[in-house]
Amino acid sequence: MQPPEPDQEKLAPLRILSLDGGGAKGFYTLGVLRELEAAVGPLHQFFPLMFGTSTGAIIAALLASGRDVQATLELYKAHVPAIMKQSAPAQRTAALRRLCHEVFGEIKFSDLKTRIGIVATQWDLEKPMIFKTSVEQAHGRKDTFIPGFGCTLAEAVEASCSAYPFFERRKLQIRDGEWVELADGGYCANNPTLYAIADAVRALKQEPTNLRVVSLGVGTYPEPRYGWYQRMIRKWPSVRLLQKTLNVNTASMDQLRVLLFRDVPTVRICETFSTPEMATDLMEHHLTKLDLLYQRGRQSYAQCEDDLRRLFH
Repeated sequence: MQPPEPDQEKLAPLRILSLDGGGAKGFYTLGVLRELEAAVGPLHQFFPLMFGTSTGAIIAALLASGRDVQATLELYKAHVPAIMKQSAPAQRTAALRRLCHEVFGEIKFSDLKTRIGIVATQWDLEKPMIFKTSVEQAHGRKDTFIPGFGCTLAEAVEASCSAYPFFERRKLQIRDGEWVELADGGYCANNPTLYAIADAVRALKQEPTNLRVVSLGVGTYPEPRYGWYQRMIRKWPSVRLLQKTLNVNTASMDQLRVLLFRDVPTVRICETFSTPEMATDLMEHHLTKLDLLYQRGRQSYAQCEDDLRRLFH
């Protein structure tokens, strides 16, 4: 990756794309991005900085490696239902790992076409771990910075998606042989916009008013009707805690963004749906419903199109 020269970059607004976590509901995000890409062109060229958590990390990684939204959508259609319909965490984890290695191979963070931040959670230390592309994004310890902590893109994306207990936690060897145990980034920042802005302001030394942020959620939906087996699983305290944690985290991070960086021009797209036919959750695996989420994402873009045009012009 060859980022713009610092002096040149500071002359123009720094555009940031932030993508929430939410499992299969990432189809909604792809619907928004399909329209956005049609308006501005290749997203890895338009956004010098992308952040993603969980399903948002998958999408951000695909875009940053040069794929377009249509290719990303086809991958989601082909693989997400098959992963989500697996009945056990070990099976879902194995399917996710195969997919990450099939799609990303041995791509490293230094190979990406734009700066990126992939959010995961250090399970033992109970703190975030953000895989980054450029030493410019480091907030400290720049002399020992290694893109992506020395991990491949596939390893980082899988770690960010390890939504325990639906998936197993991921152990990775980083840097000089250190081992870390990681879980889904949604435990610390299911909405990573605040982290992305902090990178831009603190590390990249941008003025807040010089930023242009597009923050995409996955939508808010009624809870679906589950079968007996699914009802039993969702009564487990750990499962209920994960669902609640992701929802509370998403809202609180956006509230903090508004309080701390009110002067940062931002468009947040995350529509709330209340009709019964929109009932879904992060483990959705019916392609008809996922196609509906994609369509709703495209419609949500239309509702915010004027705001986005004002943001960029």
